[in-house]
Amino acid sequence: MTHTPISTLKKPEILMNSSKTCVVWFTGLSGAGKSTLAAALNTQLLALGKQTCLLDGDVLRKGLNSDLAYSEADRRESMRRVAEVSKLMADSGLIVITALISPFRADRELARQLIGADRFVEVYVNTPLSVCEARDVKGLYRRARIGEVNNMTGITSPYEVPEAPDFIAAGLDCDLDSMIIQLCTLVLSRI
Repeated sequence: MTHTPISTLKKPEILMNSSKTCVVWFTGLSGAGKSTLAAALNTQLLALGKQTCLLDGDVLRKGLNSDLAYSEADRRESMRRVAEVSKLMADSGLIVITALISPFRADRELARQLIGADRFVEVYVNTPLSVCEARDVKGLYRRARIGEVNNMTGITSPYEVPEAPDFIAAGLDCDLDSMIIQLCTLVLSRI
């Protein structure tokens, strides 16, 4: 057996799939609707015969990122890990859809650079904090307001709104089907 330097191997995307891929990065406050939109986009792309992978922040917190808390440093590490995994999956020929709060611009920019700007589609789910608090599916906002949860994005930790997202999804009073068609069109134009 001889040693083959990794630098001489072909990229996985060349081996697995010759089509172009992308990473759709949903960002917004907790309860904004990221997971709902990501799942709907995933379903639509699958219906069109596209190979996808959905990475949801809540699921990742139970596995890949289970050793991380909610400090700024841990959030940065969480995003770095998800960006690395997303890149590997995209390199293997999948359209990757992530749904993460990802509160810091610098971390989203790092993900964009790591994945490649031409393959990174940033979707900002713009839902007012008051609406997210009213939804409060996980009870996090209520617990943050009474001091039981530290570093809650939007309450005790900042959310930095994207300056130039590829798509802004209105998280309130929107036509989900119409929005998914628009998102799907954007994604298809990037692959």
